Amino acid sequence: MSIERVIISNYRALKATEVVFDAEVNVVVGNNEAGKSTLLEAINLALKCQLNRRNAQYELHPFLINAEAIADFVAAHKSGKPTAPPKATIEVFFRMADEVADLVGSINSRKADAPGITLTIKLDENFLPEYRAFVSDTSVLNSIPIELYEIEWMAFSGEPLTPQKIQLKSVLVDPSNSPNAYAANKYVLDIVRDYLTKSQAGELSLAYRTMRDRFQEDTRITALNEDLKGKQGVVSSKVLSVAMDTTTRSSWETGIMPHLDDIPFPLVGKGEQNSVKIKLAIEAAEKCGVILIEEPENHLSHTNLGKLVSHLAERCKGRQLIISTHSSFVLNRLGIDHVLMFNGRTAITLNHLDPKTKAYFQRLPGHDTLRLILAKRSILVEGPSDDLIVQIGYRQRYGKLPLEDGVEVISVGTSFSRFLEIAQHLKLDVDVVRDNDGDAAGKKAAFAKFENEDTIHINIDDDDTARTLEPQLIKANGLPKMNQMLGIEFPDTDLLLEYCTNNKTEAALLLYERAKDLNIPKYIANAIR
Repeated sequence: MSIERVIISNYRALKATEVVFDAEVNVVVGNNEAGKSTLLEAINLALKCQLNRRNAQYELHPFLINAEAIADFVAAHKSGKPTAPPKATIEVFFRMADEVADLVGSINSRKADAPGITLTIKLDENFLPEYRAFVSDTSVLNSIPIELYEIEWMAFSGEPLTPQKIQLKSVLVDPSNSPNAYAANKYVLDIVRDYLTKSQAGELSLAYRTMRDRFQEDTRITALNEDLKGKQGVVSSKVLSVAMDTTTRSSWETGIMPHLDDIPFPLVGKGEQNSVKIKLAIEAAEKCGVILIEEPENHLSHTNLGKLVSHLAERCKGRQLIISTHSSFVLNRLGIDHVLMFNGRTAITLNHLDPKTKAYFQRLPGHDTLRLILAKRSILVEGPSDDLIVQIGYRQRYGKLPLEDGVEVISVGTSFSRFLEIAQHLKLDVDVVRDNDGDAAGKKAAFAKFENEDTIHINIDDDDTARTLEPQLIKANGLPKMNQMLGIEFPDTDLLLEYCTNNKTEAALLLYERAKDLNIPKYIANAIR
């Protein structure tokens, strides 16, 4: 039993999102702020009706509703054309199995007869009078009345849900979500509590209570309390004493700290903490069918990350793994076939691409693929020399290197169209810097299928006599200046061109050292925007 599809509307950063998942391994990659963490949180919320391990109804706040939807709602009321209060909806479609037969119905956005559940955060209609009063004064209206909202949790069949009715159990592991020692300690103990059997939990509670009772019997505590008793009438009319907390809010979770090799857990290295959290959560979630993990690479060395990912691959067999990452190592280890390239609206896999493109990326290590997906903007070039000239031009214009602005310069050989297929699907901002090879019209025609894409820009010079980068540089700078920058003396451009062509990287490096003096060919300068 596994998740087949998730459709999300107006939940946090995800305004309109639909993602199809593999039944086994899913590696979600995408830029910062694309909503990867929100996607995992939304899935866990829909499956458990919990946020921060508490009933979601007690964790409601306005920022759970998409900010753009709230702004549209406020603007509509202020303009005198009020709209219904925005709601957030998370739909989870399951693959057909006996365990989810009771969830089958067609009450979903696709009108499909399928097993699934819907969690909706919406206005509680029992509070309509209060809602009307809230929106009546538009001069102070700036958000939604989340206090008047409720959570509706139901199957596609229309039946209300309880945790007991959801046969597919999930666990969300966010190892980085521990801002201090107390939080790190509590996070691990929460997982330990999930790991314990009822018998073990009972024995631990009994042992903790016995320890508290023995504290009172200690002769040193008895003597101290006798001394405090003598202060009756001075500090209070009642008898003051010290004792361990025996109220119901005091339990073993508040008084116990996990240790590793007798070192308190919060004092262990961050990498070891994160690794333990992930592994422990997986062991505690042995009966869980869906494991959601956020960025397992945090604080881990390359070696330890390798061990952890191998552990994940082994221990999660037979269960659905949905993992978000920025690590090309994780991507390559779990397999690029399992990658979901996510942009906040949808996610594509290699199966969305042309078969030849799919085969190309299956052979290619995932590093460059990940760079393209995660970049704010990418500039695709043919080789190292083009890369260096782009770096020079960018630094001339902006006083810094492209990477400092989140711009990746990626050498792709002649495989531009392979990368552009991904960019086309994900609407990535990409520039191509391409030689015309003496046939500018033909080279431009090769990119015809991308010409209507607003986010893809093709930069090829029209001068067929300047076939490649080297003659383009000579044309832009002239023979005397090129001789000066390269520290050579060629009497004519033919010899200079022969030298530059036969020593591409060396010539580009020499020009890089004199970057401020170099004139950048126009077709390259156009890509530096």
